[in-house]
Amino acid sequence: MKVTEHIQKAAGNTLVSFEVLPPLKGKTIQTLYDHLDPLMEFQPPWINVTYHRAETMFKKKADGSFDKVEVRKRPGTVGICAALRNHYNVDAVPHLICGGFSKQETENALIDLHFLGIDNVLVLRGDAEKNEPSFVPHPDGHRHATDLLKQVVDLNHGLYLEDDIQNGGKTNFCIGVAGYPEKHFEAPNLEIDLQYLKEKVDGGADYIMTQMFFDNQKFFEFEKACRAAGINVPIIPGLKPLTTKKQLTVLPRIFHVDLPTELSLEVMKCKSDAEVEQVGTEWLIQQSKELKAHGVPVLHYYTLGKPKVIWNVVKAIV
Repeated sequence: MKVTEHIQKAAGNTLVSFEVLPPLKGKTIQTLYDHLDPLMEFQPPWINVTYHRAETMFKKKADGSFDKVEVRKRPGTVGICAALRNHYNVDAVPHLICGGFSKQETENALIDLHFLGIDNVLVLRGDAEKNEPSFVPHPDGHRHATDLLKQVVDLNHGLYLEDDIQNGGKTNFCIGVAGYPEKHFEAPNLEIDLQYLKEKVDGGADYIMTQMFFDNQKFFEFEKACRAAGINVPIIPGLKPLTTKKQLTVLPRIFHVDLPTELSLEVMKCKSDAEVEQVGTEWLIQQSKELKAHGVPVLHYYTLGKPKVIWNVVKAIV
């Protein structure tokens, strides 16, 4: 079932969904099941699975020189989506990214997903490689999420990369895109960022999934600005717990989000990460309750190795 169909079926009730990382190469699918098993108590209608590009690494040889190799540390997104559907009888939403993938590889992945009966995707540009100062697309890939979105929309209309494929089978993907309540860090301002977002919605996006935020007022203002701009698709807030003091500097630097003064001061008082986790859990519970009262269609939690924290949060609001 499509994300938008789940939302319609909920008839105004707030759903709960989760996002997971593929296991590191060398780990088994059981590590992911162990992560998700407690959370399945809350009957999420779908689970998001992130996609990871290959990273360039240099391996030292015996003669002292280096070999340049491409390594994908978290492979298996398509296979994991199929495994989750089979294991839990739950819909899966794979992420699709521009970075590190050619148009042909993207088309083949979409065909695989279609064959597996997966009818949701979240379309993202993706991040730059760690050794790149800015995003560099695959030589035969997409530079912008709008371009990747168009490829998915084209396939929904039976249009393939090969011109000689006439009347090709049509896919039927429900397409999500990213939204940034505090704007994308590369956008000159929030107004321009909203224009880019509207382009994606006008281009065929069915819903918006937001970047994490810790101040609900910023989400409410973002939602209001979207509606004023004529963006009328569902907007799903993305939520993450604060669990360590280190995140006070890491999250703003990597994800370009602000942490509220009240939350920051409480975390700074903590003498251990266990205390930080408790503060972060209580903050996320209050965030979730307020968003639910506001009537958001879904509370989407980035679990990212903290399933117990997320379990405690959801248990407090359901």
